[in-house]
Amino acid sequence: MKTHLLKKLVFTLLTLLVLAGCRTYSDDDKQNFDKQIKEYLKSKNIVCKRSDSGLYYKIIEPGSGNSIRFQDIVTFKYEGRLINGEMFDNQKEPIEFKVRDLIGAWKEIMLELKPGAKAFLVAPPQLGYGDHKLDDIPQNSILIYEIEITDVK
Repeated sequence: MKTHLLKKLVFTLLTLLVLAGCRTYSDDDKQNFDKQIKEYLKSKNIVCKRSDSGLYYKIIEPGSGNSIRFQDIVTFKYEGRLINGEMFDNQKEPIEFKVRDLIGAWKEIMLELKPGAKAFLVAPPQLGYGDHKLDDIPQNSILIYEIEITDVK
């Protein structure tokens, strides 16, 4: 239980750090990230939607009930990988967060989902951890997530 709380605290603090100190990316940077994501998706034969922010996503299962809102608390499981396929996190046991405390990519996709939903997303650095290096995530990383919503409060 203490590990769960510690992980939640670290995740929240890192998110706040990113929001406070992330650099602004140029249009050229964003185009380069977008090109890398498109090449990755093509190589894996994955078809995704692209949002205006640059997030690529695919809703695997839509879930049911009311859509998730910004003020909700969401319980979910997920797997996170870098674009090279290296796994940096695998949360098999559900964890709980306020939507507003998540990284940009997760905030955006959560608002598209309902309880029970499953989604795949590819986030450019400006929607992830930006130019901050974390333990297993290099600076300016494109992040790939598979998430499953288990509960919404």
